[in-house]
Amino acid sequence: MDNLGDHRPAGAAAWVRLPSDEEMRALGYGLQPHPYDFGFVPGMSRLRAAHPRIGKKMGELFQEVMFAPGVLSRAEREMIAAVTAAAQDCRY
Repeated sequence: MDNLGDHRPAGAAAWVRLPSDEEMRALGYGLQPHPYDFGFVPGMSRLRAAHPRIGKKMGELFQEVMFAPGVLSRAEREMIAAVTAAAQDCRY
């Protein structure tokens, strides 16, 4: 089984090889307390690590969307993110 487990759509021709748990630990993931420690390495973290240049920009965008001043509360932003992920069958 590869790092995508059973999440690759049937017949998918392309995918991104995601870093293993060992590779993520070598990058420093999971070595210090983090507010988003779910007890496993989320797919988005693996995807960001697979493409460091793009991943850095994705992280910056996430910070802006979730934490920048605005009319939505943090809880409202999280709810929107969760509903959006669920609508796309994403395990957010």
